[in-house]
Amino acid sequence: GESGVSDDDLALEVLSHYSSTSESASVIEEGTGTQTIKNIIYLCSCFTLIFVFFSAKTRLAALESLHLGFSSRVLYEFLLERRFTISDCLERSLKKGGGEEQATAATVCALLCVQLGGGVEGEEGFKMLRPILSSILIDSCASLPARQSCARALGMCCYVSASDDAEDLLKSIGHLESVFVGSYPLGDGTLPSVKAGIPALHSAALQSWALLCTLCPASRINTILNHHMPRLHTCLESSEVNFRIAVGETIALLCELGRDIDQEFEYEDCDALCDSLKNLATDGNKHRAKNDRRKQRSIFREVLHYIENEDFTEEKIQFGIEAIYIDGWIRRRIYDAFKEVLESGVRHHLQFNPLLRDIFGLGPPLILDASVKASRISRTERHLFNSAAFKARTKLRNKVRDKRADVM
Repeated sequence: GESGVSDDDLALEVLSHYSSTSESASVIEEGTGTQTIKNIIYLCSCFTLIFVFFSAKTRLAALESLHLGFSSRVLYEFLLERRFTISDCLERSLKKGGGEEQATAATVCALLCVQLGGGVEGEEGFKMLRPILSSILIDSCASLPARQSCARALGMCCYVSASDDAEDLLKSIGHLESVFVGSYPLGDGTLPSVKAGIPALHSAALQSWALLCTLCPASRINTILNHHMPRLHTCLESSEVNFRIAVGETIALLCELGRDIDQEFEYEDCDALCDSLKNLATDGNKHRAKNDRRKQRSIFREVLHYIENEDFTEEKIQFGIEAIYIDGWIRRRIYDAFKEVLESGVRHHLQFNPLLRDIFGLGPPLILDASVKASRISRTERHLFNSAAFKARTKLRNKVRDKRADVM
């Protein structure tokens, strides 16, 4: 008090100190000695600052620090004992904070669910936070960045924590759907005009909705295909490039879901859809930015090839000595959803987070000693391993599809 330094400035200085010392630690070092103590003090100070300080600036700095810590580390055991305290902190920020604080808190909600996984603990957190996330999402008076962040958080939290709860799943799908249908065609077939910033919100809601569609049973997928495919087709005429891209990727994902149920599935107006996709894949409109045109043409070529021939350009994601293969639109949407939430920490979580490793079929985290880490696999060995893995994946997918077809 005598120094003239405010409580908020002192709190931010503490955050800055522990943040800088903890960021320098490697993942392996976290389990040892002094660095573990520093990380625990750092995270606990963040929780305290959210609870105690009235300054929005301090609370936001604490939330941003939690965002960094949760995305860059796996903290299940630490968070397990503190999940109710953290949920209370986040709920308070979502209810009483401004737009920026709400947006950051919503992202931390998603990260908390990713940390806790799909067990009972994650379900408890989601049931506590779902009502406030949904409330902000559908509130037209809330800030657009907060609504957009809540759309992504609601999709991720529900995907991770409510995959077995049909009621929560359908409620979340309904709330997301109520947002992006604002871009659907009007009664006369024309697209509505929307305010600046709304297309980004609709894109986030649509992508989260598509993620949750991957959890729906076959009967629900058939209803979704019949109702949404014609309307999404019309939305390809939107003037917003990022929304058009989100629509195109969702159309491809829905077609993949339809083909998983019925190998002979084909959209009833497929010829007109392919014509629309061809126009977007060859769009040379000079009124659009060059980067936008390039991105649009690349993605819509992929969508068109999949709709016409079921072709998909496989993508390899390498992390450590392991890799996953993105070999379909469903898998791409799931990976992109985690990447949007975890950002640069996604590869670390693929290595060490049991939830992601289970979702992507990687098995338990690998435990490697120093000699194994230092060694390098030869190019020939790597090629043989990748070829064998690809053949095994192809056989497995064919078996799964055959089983689904037999069930139907």
